[in-house]
Amino acid sequence: MTKTEGNQMIDNITDVPPPGYFIREELLARDWSQRDLAYVLGVPEQAVNLIISGKRGITADMAKALAGAFDVPPEFFANLQKAYDLSQARDPDPNVVRKARLQSQYPIREMIKRGWLTDANVTLLEAQVVKFFDAPSLDDVPHLAHAAKKSAYDDVTPAQLAWLYRARQIAKEMPLKHQYSEKALREALNKLRGLMFDPEEARHVPRILAEVGIRYIIVETLPTAKIDGACFWLGKAPVIGMSLRYDRIDNYWFVLRHEIEHVLQSHGRTKEIIDTELEGEKASPDGNIPVEERIANAAASEFCVPTHEMDSFIKRKNPFFSDRDVLGLAKRLQVHPGIVAGQLRRRLDKWSIFSKMLVRVRSHALSGAVVDGWGQIAPVTL
Repeated sequence: MTKTEGNQMIDNITDVPPPGYFIREELLARDWSQRDLAYVLGVPEQAVNLIISGKRGITADMAKALAGAFDVPPEFFANLQKAYDLSQARDPDPNVVRKARLQSQYPIREMIKRGWLTDANVTLLEAQVVKFFDAPSLDDVPHLAHAAKKSAYDDVTPAQLAWLYRARQIAKEMPLKHQYSEKALREALNKLRGLMFDPEEARHVPRILAEVGIRYIIVETLPTAKIDGACFWLGKAPVIGMSLRYDRIDNYWFVLRHEIEHVLQSHGRTKEIIDTELEGEKASPDGNIPVEERIANAAASEFCVPTHEMDSFIKRKNPFFSDRDVLGLAKRLQVHPGIVAGQLRRRLDKWSIFSKMLVRVRSHALSGAVVDGWGQIAPVTL
């Protein structure tokens, strides 16, 4: 018995004989009986008989013992047993492969949990995924297509894309009572800024945006998506989506104004704007980021705390900033201290200071808004 012969024997795992078949052949070649082999191995004859008859498999210990008896590597017998076991195993359910294809790309279980999909057999589940992504077929769903097939969403992760399409679904169901007006939106900025002194005032945002023709929705982010907001258009009507993944007053107003600037600049008309990680470098009006993001960041920073005010404040107080200083500037600007604190943290790149001023705002922001997440499921016709 040679190693090469053994490898050839186990290459084809269809109709593979039990390892005992090969042991019997070796006994014949050596003119040994089963009792002789039992004697050499130091085991009862019945144990050898069970292996040769295929009624008992070869354990790791037995593989090493047989290797010593026949002067071959123990892997030879281990591989024989593995090949035989595989040949006896049932073929996998084809549905397993199909479900794995979906789950390997998209957070299907989480989408079911959120009510975006309904748990069903794999055929119905695939049909739901096709409809969810508004695709002609499963192969046309981004990230599920063959690797060589390019998609407009190649630079967007599957979790981010799922969030975006959920936002689109919800937006399509929302009635639009007013036509979008850039002039009206610019005038509404003063109304919005007047809400920034108290977290509870965020409840008025959905109404103000609706009055200027903007569909505004809040969709809880998916794990790993790291989405802060998005801007896209349905025909001539803009949509602003937010995730509120950071429950802080400074982040809320920065992201909201960031997305509003995208609308004012007509960004996202040809391809959706998906904003992720609007903290740190990505929140800067400078840096190596797309020009539309720099424009939106600059507008958001200016809206929260005017640049000349922040420049003067830092010049006068640096490097020592006290709570009293922040409170004083916030009072003069008529905004919540957390908004000043948040902008100061961004400018200084010091994310641990003034944390106690960054009050929560999510519960107030959800009031009056179309919401999907945190236990709520937005009504969508699938």
